[in-house]
Amino acid sequence: MNDEKRDGERLPLVEDYLGTRARVYGNEQAVLVGVNLDGRGDGLLDELVSLADTAGIPTLATVTQNRSRPDGATYIGKGKTEEVRALAEEVRADVVIFNNDLSPGQSRNLEEALGRKVVDRTQLILDIFAQRAATKEAKLQVEVAQLRYLLPRLRGWGEALTNAGAGIGTRGPGETKLEIDRNKIRRRIHAIEKKLREASEEREVRRKLRGRSDVPQVTLVGYTNSGKSTLLNQLAGGADAFVEDKLFATLDTLVRRGTVAPGRSALFIDTVGFIRDLPHQLVPAFAATLEAARYADLVLHVIDVARPTAVDDCRAVEETLAKEVFAKEDAPPPVLNVLNKIDAASEFATRDFEGVAICAKDGRNLDLLRERVAGLLYPDDREVEILIPHTAVRSLEFLRAKDRIEIIEYVAEGARARGRFSREELTAAEAAGSTITSAASAAEAG
Repeated sequence: MNDEKRDGERLPLVEDYLGTRARVYGNEQAVLVGVNLDGRGDGLLDELVSLADTAGIPTLATVTQNRSRPDGATYIGKGKTEEVRALAEEVRADVVIFNNDLSPGQSRNLEEALGRKVVDRTQLILDIFAQRAATKEAKLQVEVAQLRYLLPRLRGWGEALTNAGAGIGTRGPGETKLEIDRNKIRRRIHAIEKKLREASEEREVRRKLRGRSDVPQVTLVGYTNSGKSTLLNQLAGGADAFVEDKLFATLDTLVRRGTVAPGRSALFIDTVGFIRDLPHQLVPAFAATLEAARYADLVLHVIDVARPTAVDDCRAVEETLAKEVFAKEDAPPPVLNVLNKIDAASEFATRDFEGVAICAKDGRNLDLLRERVAGLLYPDDREVEILIPHTAVRSLEFLRAKDRIEIIEYVAEGARARGRFSREELTAAEAAGSTITSAASAAEAG
């Protein structure tokens, strides 16, 4: 049965359910509100400003408040609510965006008190995902997250701001219609979850097919806008990953092949960026990213060391990986920190981290990064000079075809060659009569 119809009736789209107040639009302008509950006020709204910009919403003014705990009715209390209302009227803001997650009751009370639309942090992130999701699976993941977020808030939005204007979501529905809408949402969630399970099974098949090859998989993870896509384009030799200086520029996994050492390749997998306090509803939308990290042979954690919050960003990614990815893994893959954007960072920016410092934008130190990656993916490789008897030269042609060895010269005993050998390949070459004339580990050779 068509998921968009039930008993001959078209099921409304998620925008129909949410109404005009549950989304943000490019022609709206905002006042941003942040409540500091942990005593750290510096840069409290910096990320929210970036999120609003990513959603296409200009910021007209900001308001911050220090509280020991949120107000149960309005989160910010009666006095601060009146201050925000006056400011929003003065700058003619269309929407007030909170850096905190609001309960359905708090959202309703704030909309009534402020006389305009109220959007919290989770709504804003959900809306960005809705705008930027490109693949069918990503769109379904975002829609189910929106619907789950909407379900307990349906009544609150239906009853608030009844004179806000024409359009869906601006008049309160009756109880019967409300329950019908809730049932429609539950059915839609069920239908989407079934499709997402099928998509997960398809990803598992693709993953197993990739796993059968001898090409290892390297997953790039990191805080949103840390430079993962730029790095993928460099490592994969001009890959076409979308790059933009905004949060959540990439929402879909992208797989590209790149060379890490002569004759040695890897599959590099770009993923959606992490963010602090990731909305619970969006955890399923990270399914492909989490799976890509869980089953990788190596994880590159890309850290934007030019950001003042780099340490906190790094911690947020590490906590998400530990909680959502590696918690049940007996042997998680190795993780290599990649300290990106050193061109824009101070000389002390990397002192809090261990890893390889690079600039993905101009390619600085990428050779060093490739060497580290090759050493972790192919730890048994050795750079050697070897004397191959004439009878064994043809048996090593496959290595020449892969640019793994080169013939230096032919001598009476056979061919002198230099190249990169795995332990198994070197054992086979010696069994065929070859002799190592000089050797070094791959790392030493680099």
